[in-house]
Amino acid sequence: MTVTIYHNPRCGKSRQTLALLRERGVEPRIVEYLKTPPSAAELKQILAMLGMTAQELLRKKEAAAAGIDPGKLSENRLIEAMVRNPIVIERPIVVSGGKAALGRPPGAVVKVL
Repeated sequence: MTVTIYHNPRCGKSRQTLALLRERGVEPRIVEYLKTPPSAAELKQILAMLGMTAQELLRKKEAAAAGIDPGKLSENRLIEAMVRNPIVIERPIVVSGGKAALGRPPGAVVKVL
């Protein structure tokens, strides 16, 4: 089974989550989402697996800095803004076997392995 981590190497929680996966013998496919952002379709699929809305996956401080006001955008428009500005996507996200988990805290991803 392939495990994918949407990773930002500059983020401490993301590094901790990657280390936790490796400690459990999992070498995930690493997607540095700031360099290779998910498409809108991929992000919608990830949101469905997480059981979250785009607004719930939004890094609020980053969104404000990018001029994104989630209260004024529809779900689809917010997803488009997240694809254009991937820094506003909360991280890390681990996807495995049709399930996904946000690594906040890092241990939360164990449920999808």
